[in-house]
Amino acid sequence: MAGVSHVLILSLGNPGAYINTLHSAGHIALEALRRELMLPPFAKSRMLGGKMALTTTSVGPVTTTEGRTGTGTGTGTQYTMMQSPTLMNVSGPWVARVWRDALHSQKLDRGGSGSNSSSSRLDAGEAPITDGDQLGLILVHDDLEEAMGVLKSRPWARSHRGHNGLKSTNTSLLRNEFPNARWAKLSVGIGRPDARDKSSVADFVLRQMTADERATLEDGLGAGLLATIQRIQAQWAAGQEVGDPPLKPPKPPKQPKSRPQTRPQTRPA
Repeated sequence: MAGVSHVLILSLGNPGAYINTLHSAGHIALEALRRELMLPPFAKSRMLGGKMALTTTSVGPVTTTEGRTGTGTGTGTQYTMMQSPTLMNVSGPWVARVWRDALHSQKLDRGGSGSNSSSSRLDAGEAPITDGDQLGLILVHDDLEEAMGVLKSRPWARSHRGHNGLKSTNTSLLRNEFPNARWAKLSVGIGRPDARDKSSVADFVLRQMTADERATLEDGLGAGLLATIQRIQAQWAAGQEVGDPPLKPPKPPKQPKSRPQTRPQTRPA
């Protein structure tokens, strides 16, 4: 299976006054990844999804003839990164719209008819846009089940574990409509409060980050995020299920080598 040439990386969170809360850790992580990939700064755009959203797009880093790393236009993967402009609990329709708009753009880039109607494409003898063989989608979101700053890549079908942004996305972007699409989730750990009741959890995810927490996400995740994204792309290309590599079992401690016992030599009487 060929790899993807264009990766959509969308972060879930809350806008406005809630941008610096733990629930918006995905947005903070996306900025760290943008810097690691050396993409242009985020700017407001309606290029995909129909809503004004902070967006950046460019080819990923390539090595120049001088040995430096920078952005280029000839080789590498195209990355389009966008921060969801909606409230977390209703982010699914926007995610689905971005995916469908990107599929349509891919069709146009390949010389398609420009119609977004499945029936008109079928009437014209064209295959409907269903999967996007060169397009991938990675959803970046906060994760209560992991410690602060821990990154995990997960298959799309994995349980939402009560995350309302993932619930909304699962309702709006249906796998049976795009059975062969390359989708993945990338979670960013934010820890969990001691109390597990719904009210305590809501207060926890909606509280403002401390300076140390923000520094962990903003300054300490870039290299790990890029490595995780690249591993997801490699798994897509190999036709493997997305996920973190299995932990190797610890090696048993080495046993000291036993020396053969020697019998004491006896002298003849």
